[in-house]
Amino acid sequence: MDKRTEIISVIKQQGLMPLYFHASAEVSIDVLKALYEGGCRVIEYTNRGKEALKNFEQLKKISDASMQGMYLGAGTIKDGSSAIAFINAGADFLVSPGLAEDVFDATYSDKILWIPGCMTITEIMKAEQFGIELIKLFPGSLLGPSYVQAIREIFPNLLFMPTGGVELEKENLSAWFKAGVCAVGMGSKLISKETLEKKEYEKISALAKQALGMIRELKKI
Repeated sequence: MDKRTEIISVIKQQGLMPLYFHASAEVSIDVLKALYEGGCRVIEYTNRGKEALKNFEQLKKISDASMQGMYLGAGTIKDGSSAIAFINAGADFLVSPGLAEDVFDATYSDKILWIPGCMTITEIMKAEQFGIELIKLFPGSLLGPSYVQAIREIFPNLLFMPTGGVELEKENLSAWFKAGVCAVGMGSKLISKETLEKKEYEKISALAKQALGMIRELKKI
């Protein structure tokens, strides 16, 4: 099993992709530790500030040194130069909000897992032609579980992960997983601005455990 296949396998098993960014390296590290403590083994750190790359380098060192089984990826990668920078920083995978061909080129040459964001059938078809296996449906709040149900038969070989608007409550998660997604991306519902301001890292761990537990139960249905 190559690394890309291995990461996809862990994403499917976990059923959850936590994603976050904070300008403070210290806070970013504490959140990573909290998520790991909560049971998360695949995490996306988003490229949403000038500190992102420098912070990511620190996170990756800590992850490699003390977090067994952790895969740390970089998100909000919108161009090839950002892709190369984060690949050089040790990103295990990259996530994009859209279908950026220069990001595909960077990840293809380095054999790095790339999860592009798609919204339309045309974008999903193009991603499939690229050989992409896992698609980020974005924004999930606009598409909804019914969209997944409508397209599943057209793309039986693709895996889908909605991000944006996924709620940390059973009814919403149930609707997504019944529709056929393999995982959900979750940011502020798991790691809120208020929680970060108060540095309530135990709460992040607890919510991660709760989300993973709910998803495990839903996958049994």
